[in-house]
Amino acid sequence: MSFRANLQYLRAQRNLTQERLAMLLGVSRQAISKWESEKAYPEMDKLLMICDLFGCTLDDLVLGDVSRPTASASGVGSSDADASAETTSSKMAGIITSNAELAQDMTGYDEHRRRFALLIAGGVAAIVAGVGIGSLFDSSNSILGATPLNDFLTFLCVCVGVIAGLAMLIPGGLSRIDFKRRHPYVEDFYTGEDRSRELRLLVIGIVGGISAILIGIAVTVYADDMLGVSDGWPNAIFLLLCAPGVFGFVYCGMRYSLLNINAYNKAAEDDRKEHAGEQDFYAKLTGAVCGIIMMIATLIGLCLLFLSPAALRGDWSTAVAGMFWVAWPIGGVLCGIAATAIQLFKNYRER
Repeated sequence: MSFRANLQYLRAQRNLTQERLAMLLGVSRQAISKWESEKAYPEMDKLLMICDLFGCTLDDLVLGDVSRPTASASGVGSSDADASAETTSSKMAGIITSNAELAQDMTGYDEHRRRFALLIAGGVAAIVAGVGIGSLFDSSNSILGATPLNDFLTFLCVCVGVIAGLAMLIPGGLSRIDFKRRHPYVEDFYTGEDRSRELRLLVIGIVGGISAILIGIAVTVYADDMLGVSDGWPNAIFLLLCAPGVFGFVYCGMRYSLLNINAYNKAAEDDRKEHAGEQDFYAKLTGAVCGIIMMIATLIGLCLLFLSPAALRGDWSTAVAGMFWVAWPIGGVLCGIAATAIQLFKNYRER
């Protein structure tokens, strides 16, 4: 039997779909399909994983017949090998039977989902909090009074917040890339109860976030109208309340959105096609347009932060408390509009 026939036989014996085997081996479903159609051949580490999963030898898998394993030359060795193969096969059958009854998180996706959402939300909140703390040292209404250190302390707080934020955002993004590389396919194991629980958490995050921001706005309005203070600590309180509000939005929103395993698998497949050069023209166009939009948004945001009149005057408290961050949400919205327009145009052309 050929490797193709052996692999198909082993899958059939364990009632494994191509998707399930792909998940167990950490490859895409298309890779399994190519192996079984003899359009590609697995690397040595994948061959050894297949042997371990199904309790067969490499010789039988590649050159022999897995339905009739080759006997070892030594009787004792043969008995030990058979016993070992039978034990491995039994464990594999037990795992597959258990998964057939109830899908399990065999890739650690849920832990990754929670950690990824925590790092991204924490990074964004740290940046906002750093700006808020820096507002306490506003040159016109500093908690330290009139001192030459105000501008320096404001700048220092902003830098610390940005560094702390990047220290979470960058590892979070890299961990996401690494996980998608190691697990291009994940079986959907979430239950209706899991989704309901995450939806309740999302509602709590949204309500809590909105409440924190509204309280911050109320404090700012009160300080301005009743106390005549528009800079300094009112802005600091507002931003420090915005930080947990933004954290709630991002963390709970990401946790809920990442429950969509189908979207994860599609994105992983799109990444595979991109790296293999198999993307169609419209997918490449969407990526290029969105990349340009976000690059422009980043340049605008940085210019508003560092090249605004307040920043050029050295009044960092006013500069960093402005609306420079709005450039990125607007860029995200424009990316969504551009992607939708390109998809509609693609559907129109394909009719």
